[in-house]
Amino acid sequence: QVQLVESGGGLVQAGRSLRLSCTASGLTVSNVSMSWFRQAPGKERAFVAASRWSSTYYADSVKGRFTISRDSAKKTVYLQMNSLKPEDTAVYYCAVGYKSTVSSSEDYKYWGQGTQVTVSS
Repeated sequence: QVQLVESGGGLVQAGRSLRLSCTASGLTVSNVSMSWFRQAPGKERAFVAASRWSSTYYADSVKGRFTISRDSAKKTVYLQMNSLKPEDTAVYYCAVGYKSTVSSSEDYKYWGQGTQVTVSS
């Protein structure tokens, strides 16, 4: 059974940093895309960042502030979030996919349950 589990969310003051982790189990694949999406109350789920092969991709709203990385041996993907803003408040979801595109929710097959990030002003 494939499972993705996120951790590292919480309450943080604006301007501070937070690191999210997502660990996968039940899958061993040669090539995957791993990504982070987020959903704020009353908003649609939005792309945040992705890692595919040696390339990384970021939404304009987080460029220069967030960094995605992964440890293949640990089957874990990370999202380092710096200079956090109140508008970053959302539930953050980890996803794994097998397609060549990365920025749509339809590009992914597996999803985690989400971790809450709240940024206070």
